[in-house]
Amino acid sequence: MYLFLDLHAVPGGQGKDANISDYDPSKPSVWESEENKAKTAALWKKLAERYRNSPWIGGYDIINEPNWNFTGTHPNGCDEKSNAPLRDLQIRITKAIREVDQKHIIIIEGNCWGNNYEGMFPLWDENMVLSFHKYWNMNTPQAISGMTSLREKYNVPVWLGESGENSNVWFTEAISLMESNHIGWAFWPMKKVDNIAGICNVKMNPDYAKLLDYWKNGGTKPSEKLAKKALMQLAEDYKIENTEIRRDVMDAMFRQVHSDATLPFASNRIPGYIPATAYDLGKNGSAYYDRDTANYRIDTGIDVVWNSGNQLRNDGVDIFWNKADGFYVGKTEAGEWLKYTLDVSKNKDYILLLDYRNDSSQVKNISVSVNGQEKILQLEPGRNVFQNQHLENIPLHKGKNIVVLKIMDEGILLKGFSIQ
Repeated sequence: MYLFLDLHAVPGGQGKDANISDYDPSKPSVWESEENKAKTAALWKKLAERYRNSPWIGGYDIINEPNWNFTGTHPNGCDEKSNAPLRDLQIRITKAIREVDQKHIIIIEGNCWGNNYEGMFPLWDENMVLSFHKYWNMNTPQAISGMTSLREKYNVPVWLGESGENSNVWFTEAISLMESNHIGWAFWPMKKVDNIAGICNVKMNPDYAKLLDYWKNGGTKPSEKLAKKALMQLAEDYKIENTEIRRDVMDAMFRQVHSDATLPFASNRIPGYIPATAYDLGKNGSAYYDRDTANYRIDTGIDVVWNSGNQLRNDGVDIFWNKADGFYVGKTEAGEWLKYTLDVSKNKDYILLLDYRNDSSQVKNISVSVNGQEKILQLEPGRNVFQNQHLENIPLHKGKNIVVLKIMDEGILLKGFSIQ
C-alpha cells in the first residue's frame, strides 16, 4: 500500500477557503510573501530528504487545492486563464525536491480546488501526474472530460486525488467512472467522526463534544486538562481496531463497482427478528429502492440528503434513531422498497409480524413479497408508537428465502419484522 504525501496547508495559506488552508486575511498568503514561498519549497526539500529512499511513498502532492484569484474575478480562481504564480511556485517546489530526490512522482493540482489547469503547460518534469478533485457532481464522462482531454493532449497521467463526502450510490458511480477510464482514485477520508460516509466511523467522545460546542457557541472555557484528555482519547479512537467498520460503504466502493448482485447484510436467521435496517447490501434498484440517493448539487443546484436520519448506513434509505425506539426506517415514499435475504432453518409455514408505525389518521398499505408471492398488509393508524400487524401461513423453505417490503402509501415507519 502506497502513501502519498499531501501538503494540505502551505505556509500563509494557498486559498481563501477556510476548510482547506490556514489563510489569515490579516497576514500575507503564500502568493503574497516571498518568505512563505521559500518556506514551502524548503519544507518539501526536507520531506524529500527524509522519504527519498522509502519504497512505500508513492509520490508528493505538492500543494493541495490551491484556490486564489490572481487576475480573475472568481474568489477561488475558477476563471483564471494564466495561473502564472501557481505554476511558478510548483516549478520552484519541484526543483527543490529534485535536488535530493529524482525518483518519486511529483503530483500537481490546478487552481479552483485543483481543477483549473489553464496556463499550467508545458510541464517541467518527466515524472509528473495531474491531480483533480471531484465532489457533488454527476458521474458522467462529461464530468471528467477536461482531465481526460489534458491526458490525451499532453500524454500525462491523471489521478483523482480526492473525492467522497457523498452516498454509497455516488461512490459506486464515481469509482466505476474512474476505473472505466483507467484513472486511479483516492477518497477523503476513510475515517470520520460520527459520520456514515466513511469506511471507518470514529465515535465522538463526550469531552471532545464539549470542545466542539465551546468552539462553536462559546460559554465556559474547557480546562486544559479536559482539552488534552479529549484530544488524546480521539487519537486513541482513531486506531482502526477502535473504529466501527461500515460494511455498506466498503461494499459500495469495491464489490458493487463490478457487480449488481446483492448480499445479506446480516445473518437474518429464521425463526427470528429482522431489523428493518438489515436490508441487503447492494445497489439502489437491487437491494433496495429509494427516490433520494445521492447529492449532485454542483450540477443540479439541489442539496439532497440521501439518508435523512444520518444513521447506521450510507445508502439512500432514511434511517433514524431515538432512545425509545432504537433504529428504524422512516421518510418513506410510495414505491420505495427493501429486500432481505433470510436464512431459514427448516421447511414450514410461518407467521410474519411486522413492527411498524402509522402516524396518520388513515389506514395505509404495504406490500410483503415472500419468494415472489405478494400479499398486502393494511396498517392501522396508531398513536405515534410502533405496533404489530401479522401475516399467517407464510411458506418458507430451508435455506435462502427473499422477503421484499414495498411501501404503497408514504409515511410508514418500519422497525423490523419477526418470523416465527
